[in-house]
Amino acid sequence: MQSLWMLVASFLFALMGACVKLASQYYSTSEIIMYRGAIGVLFLALMVKLRGGTLKTTMPWLHFRRGVIGVTALWLWFYSIGSLPLATGTTLNYMSPIWMAAMLFASSWWHGKSRFEWGLAGTILLSFAGVALLLRPSFQADLWFPALVGLFSGMLSALAYLQVRHLGHLGEPEYRVVFYFSATSALAGLTSGLIAPHFGGETLHSPINHSAKGLMLLFAVGICATLAQMAMTRAYRLGKPLVTANLQYTGIVFSTFWGMLLWNDKLSWVAWSGIAIILISGIVSTIYNSRNARTPVADQVEGEDVDPIAAEM
Repeated sequence: MQSLWMLVASFLFALMGACVKLASQYYSTSEIIMYRGAIGVLFLALMVKLRGGTLKTTMPWLHFRRGVIGVTALWLWFYSIGSLPLATGTTLNYMSPIWMAAMLFASSWWHGKSRFEWGLAGTILLSFAGVALLLRPSFQADLWFPALVGLFSGMLSALAYLQVRHLGHLGEPEYRVVFYFSATSALAGLTSGLIAPHFGGETLHSPINHSAKGLMLLFAVGICATLAQMAMTRAYRLGKPLVTANLQYTGIVFSTFWGMLLWNDKLSWVAWSGIAIILISGIVSTIYNSRNARTPVADQVEGEDVDPIAAEM
């Protein structure tokens, strides 16, 4: 199943997250985002040259919109986890599949389609319950604003994922979608890094003021992010969107194990229960989709325009 590419993406994103946490000892958020994007641009440009592809696109506006929304969601998430307990900020961001289900439902209703995958939506809610058990989020009443920011970052992430799928349906290959997002990330990180010192932020490191360990971490972040983005793009382009979104929750599981391996994080029985719920929900959604794939769907009216996202309903 093509949706299982999300498992690969989740593993690589979790590995990238561990590298980001290690790299944060040496670099600011702006630098990490800048190098993550720059390394992705160089890697994909080299790959395209060797494989004879092209980076030319007839949809620059769609790439720009996807890039701006994706990078904005990333920055808002960083802000929320900087102001909230880490567990709370991460949980709020992982509400993106629930936002996606709501968007798909609204799209289905708007286009007059009667079928909605309530079973898959239910597994997404079950997965989020597992995330809540694993992370056990909490925040004080005076932190309502960063909490809203975290919620908004999850909504923007869902919109960005749907735009990724839309670009795939229009024929854009994974490498081109990821290339332009990486370029947007690099430009956003560079701009922020140049502006930050004027507002009391950290300055960018000079090219000769890097440690070997720092450079290795930046390279790992860039490569993992690029490969993960390509796997995620393929999953959303070829797989069922709600199955893919649900499998995204496995990133929490992978991140948990990285925490145990690298930082000796200890898990309670409640946290292990959350991991079990996430895994069971992912398996159920995959089986559900496999069974539905064998069921014939209604024939499309010839010549009718169908929205590539709403059509998934």
